[in-house]
Amino acid sequence: MSKNILIVEDEDILREILKDYFLNEQYKVFEASDGKEALSLFEEEEVHLVILDIMLPELDGWSVCRRIRKTSQVPIIMLTARVDEDDTLLGFELGADDYVTKPYSPPILLARAKRLLENRKLVSKSPSNDNDTLSINGIYVHFPSRIVTVDGIDINLTHTEFEILTYLMKNQGIVLTREQLITKIWGYEFVGDDRTVNSHIRNLRNKLGDKAKYITTVVRMGYKFEGDV
Repeated sequence: MSKNILIVEDEDILREILKDYFLNEQYKVFEASDGKEALSLFEEEEVHLVILDIMLPELDGWSVCRRIRKTSQVPIIMLTARVDEDDTLLGFELGADDYVTKPYSPPILLARAKRLLENRKLVSKSPSNDNDTLSINGIYVHFPSRIVTVDGIDINLTHTEFEILTYLMKNQGIVLTREQLITKIWGYEFVGDDRTVNSHIRNLRNKLGDKAKYITTVVRMGYKFEGDV
């Protein structure tokens, strides 16, 4: 089934270029040139991934991302012309899954979008051991529905937070380097640094509450999930 992409970009030329790349790969594309139009389209249409510029008329990308995250965990890639670490961290804190700085390569952006969609598709299937659930120390994951509960209470994770949590849990007791996490979650084409991983881990820990203690930091190496099945 064809996937639907919502491209939110106020610069007509950039939006058209991106649209052509995704159409050539047989995706269906919805376009919005401002934040209000983006939210209207998102509510009216089935959208599988959002490419969202930050600097938009009517309603900025931060606000659009925040509102989408109130009702949906659809993958979001944010675009910005500003090279600012605080902007990047804010985007991740609001629930963005990836962050691309302008000017960017459309083929690379397309590849990153494909990876987000493919990861979501793979996780929606049963894991390789044919079990569709995983439970460790009160953290319960149901893979087909992507529902995560902590002591019986649902928590809302972004696509990337879900990927990181389940990857850590499946490798319980094994130290995973930041490089391994980046390769697994974002792919080899990812352009970024360790702070991206750190930001997502921090958000994930905040949502896990008392269970955050099971994600331990291994100094100068990475992270490990500890606990008894």
